[in-house]
Amino acid sequence: MNIKWFPGHMNTARKQIAEAMPKIDLAIEVLDARLPAASGNPLLADLRRQKPFIKVLNKADLADPQVTGNWIRYFEGSGRGLRALAINAANSKEAARLPKLCRSLVPQRGVPGRPLRVMVMGIPNVGKSTLINTLAGKRIARVGDRPAITRSAQQIDLRNGVMLFDTPGILWPNLEDQQGAYCLAASGAIGDNAMDYPSVARFAVDYLMKRYPEMLMRRYKITTLPATADQVLEEIGRRRGCLEAGGRVDAHRTAEVLLRDLQSGRIGRISLETPSEPD
Repeated sequence: MNIKWFPGHMNTARKQIAEAMPKIDLAIEVLDARLPAASGNPLLADLRRQKPFIKVLNKADLADPQVTGNWIRYFEGSGRGLRALAINAANSKEAARLPKLCRSLVPQRGVPGRPLRVMVMGIPNVGKSTLINTLAGKRIARVGDRPAITRSAQQIDLRNGVMLFDTPGILWPNLEDQQGAYCLAASGAIGDNAMDYPSVARFAVDYLMKRYPEMLMRRYKITTLPATADQVLEEIGRRRGCLEAGGRVDAHRTAEVLLRDLQSGRIGRISLETPSEPD
């Protein structure tokens, strides 16, 4: 299966970002802490130009903490002047660390009459809107469990010297890195119409068997791990009652169960990429 997904509004978003960037003091890219490489957008490196840049690794509460720490060191040691911050965007105390970091990077702004203008960017479903709502202390940006909720740009005054510029979630036109595309699909960042659930679940289970077998076995009460991902999914389907007429396992329903458990953290704190894996 080849995953491709680039809704038309995302091309519009890219143009909006390019037009607004000259007025911005600092750029933030919100990433999924479980897949910081795959959830990053290569277009943004060019769009932000030379602006100070923070990579926010959101959903850190769902990711493997040791791997997340490795990602922070990887980004900040890249020599590209980046800062990185791992948080759970729904946690107000953790989110409050971000404005402080922004002010430290652009100390000449954020004073009366000179607000610090911060653009928040990110691909769909990484929690960008959740972060904005938490920082604002009220629901301003739409939040949902499906990708591409935010469809238009908006400005939010945080009343603390920081002005946020929200943008729609964008993906690059061609998901050439299919490993990354499968990670995105497993995390919930790809639209349902652009992915095959059983294929993505097979990819996820194969990864879990290699990196987190104990978590996989514990979640589904499997005493002896089968040899293949298909056999694991067969076992999960039977244990979860995902059966068709005649007692056959329903591959699609089983895949949905597995992917929902993965995305919600019910399997455990799992990272789908490590810093050594991206180019």
